[in-house]
Amino acid sequence: MHWWTSGGEGAAVGVLKKDLEAKGVKWVDMAVSGGGGEAAMTALRARAVAGNPPTAAQLLGMAVIDWSGEGLLGDLNEQAAKEGWDKVVPPALQRFAKADGKWVAVPVNIHRPHWLWMNAKIFKDNGLTPPRTWDEFNATADKLKAKGILPLAIGGQPWQEATAWEGIVLGLGGPDFYRKAVIEADAASLKSATMVKVFDQMRKLRGYADKNFAGRDWNLATGMVLKGEAAMQLMGDWAKGEVLAAKMTPGKDILCAVAPGTQNSYLFNTDFFAMFKVGGDRRPAQLTMASSVMNPGFQETFNLAKGSIPARSDVPMDKFDECGKKSMTDLKAAATAKTMYGSLAHGHAQPAAIQRAYLDVITKHFNSEQSSKDAAESLAKAVAAAK
Repeated sequence: MHWWTSGGEGAAVGVLKKDLEAKGVKWVDMAVSGGGGEAAMTALRARAVAGNPPTAAQLLGMAVIDWSGEGLLGDLNEQAAKEGWDKVVPPALQRFAKADGKWVAVPVNIHRPHWLWMNAKIFKDNGLTPPRTWDEFNATADKLKAKGILPLAIGGQPWQEATAWEGIVLGLGGPDFYRKAVIEADAASLKSATMVKVFDQMRKLRGYADKNFAGRDWNLATGMVLKGEAAMQLMGDWAKGEVLAAKMTPGKDILCAVAPGTQNSYLFNTDFFAMFKVGGDRRPAQLTMASSVMNPGFQETFNLAKGSIPARSDVPMDKFDECGKKSMTDLKAAATAKTMYGSLAHGHAQPAAIQRAYLDVITKHFNSEQSSKDAAESLAKAVAAAK
């Protein structure tokens, strides 16, 4: 079970399917559309309650912890010991992949959700350079808007709005503020003057988007940038998979830069495949899949197609484009500086109930005329109530 249904994601899934079929493992696909995975999690819950969980399911970090806590995930420790996973998977990922010291899921990739994608032709034709601060972003967007060019492609779905929001939290507040406001859910930070500025910037984003953004899937927003219908998109590096699927070159046809102000930090989310406790006849296939996912060659091939970077630290960077190489370099620097944090929008910062409280407030503000001050106060109250 997974939710990889866009063009670039489909190509990446094909890599895994082909790899497993070459090893005699039949792939029965259960793709559930919906870019944030919410629909897939609903379907997974229904199957698990009915006593028929899938052999393997794509999960984000906090979801791995939740399902493991319910005692429904299998033990992969024997495979992990045999193949030395402890030595090559960053500790930040092991925190989610293990339960009580036992491997229960395998990480497929590392995504960075706070990227800014730009149509190179639009930027060149208008004498623009990638903005490094939010003030520069607003100035760039204002210039484009004045010329009748749509500055920003966005999809009006809670997880997409939260993806932009967390990049602004990091960019305006810095890594310490992100840690307090998101990882620690500190009440004072949530209703602070800095958070009011974050919501002010979100209001500006809405003014730079078109009127038809509500309900738009993320890959359709990416397509707007690829076709030159919009100049920029704030979206994770899975957008790069769409660039590649369109036979365009990341860093050349579509420029990549981290979201303004986030140059010295790294938010991450990782797709895991968790192996559910199922009949013994499916156990060998689970171990084969886990081994395949953790194979360095597979990690390279899959992530080249997906737009992400490998979950293993020992995979060479040679074949990755300049955006991928930048991500790998920045990840190492952020890990050393301790400015690497889990993404809220993508299930690596808070348990589901608290994450939902954040998203509800963010999307309400984005889709209404609620003041930024009221939104910040609502956020502090909603998060406190969800704890």
